[in-house]
Amino acid sequence: MACNEYGPGRLAEPPAILSAIEALLLPARPLAGRRALVTSGPTHEPIDPVRYIANRSSGRQGHSIAAALAELGAHVTLVSGPVSIADPAGVAVKHIESAQQMLEACQASLPVDIAVFAAAVADWHVAGVSTGKIKKVPGAPPPGLELVPNPDILATIAKSGPQRPRLVVGFAAETDDLMKNAQSKRERKNADWIVANDVSPATASWAARKTPCT
Repeated sequence: MACNEYGPGRLAEPPAILSAIEALLLPARPLAGRRALVTSGPTHEPIDPVRYIANRSSGRQGHSIAAALAELGAHVTLVSGPVSIADPAGVAVKHIESAQQMLEACQASLPVDIAVFAAAVADWHVAGVSTGKIKKVPGAPPPGLELVPNPDILATIAKSGPQRPRLVVGFAAETDDLMKNAQSKRERKNADWIVANDVSPATASWAARKTPCT
């Protein structure tokens, strides 16, 4: 205990203490015995050692979902991209950087009963990542970047098979044709639900599900 950092006598962090108290006081834990997988945050696809491609994401939505599932009794694995928020208490967290790493971490976490894909995964990565920083040369045009598709994590895990989770939830961030695009995404990726987030200036949130929306 002299190092003040770890050991059997060290006081747990306040969020962990609060989580333990809440677990004792909750009258019912309906997801006890269930396993859940949640993805959160962005992925960073490197261009060179100092630059990357990414989608905007704080990770707050995915982290909150993981915490809520844990509070309901589920054993939760959270696969998180680079974020600046703390890991939720009572959750097993796998930290990753790229979409490929996120897919591998998700596949290694199977089988699960519930999978919620809230991460803002970059759609593409750079074909040839530079090992050195790409320098800006005065008067020269910017370097060309060849982009190739990233693996589709939602579609891969939602594909029919013995390890498909019983419930698969995805997310769609759209600026136009919110419900149309969300329904299309649900069908293409074999998800049970798609939470459709309107990220246009007039923001609203809706859910597209397997039954027809009215």
